[in-house]
Amino acid sequence: MTEARLKAEIWIRAQIRMCDQALLPAVIRRKGDPDAGAILIKLDRLDGTCFVLSQVRDMEGRLTWMRATGEDPAPDMDGEAYIARQLKFDPDIWVLEIEDPAGRFEISGNAF
Repeated sequence: MTEARLKAEIWIRAQIRMCDQALLPAVIRRKGDPDAGAILIKLDRLDGTCFVLSQVRDMEGRLTWMRATGEDPAPDMDGEAYIARQLKFDPDIWVLEIEDPAGRFEISGNAF
């Protein structure tokens, strides 16, 4: 039996709506496949550092999020380099960027 999937574009737009409500500026930097494109979230700390979050599957096959740039904030140029590498590998990726200097953003649910 296949698991229920939420379209990537719907999930992205919901995140933007929640960011608007939390007064966190958010922008779609790159539109991917509207149905099942992978999603990267760049959390810009506005101090020259960022986190890049990537959706992955855990050991049980469930979707979860990981900090692709590590546990500590990474230099912004490292985050951008990670995003560029992923886009070369998969052109259907969505990139959502959120300005979050205080670290208030919380992911709500999984895409797909």
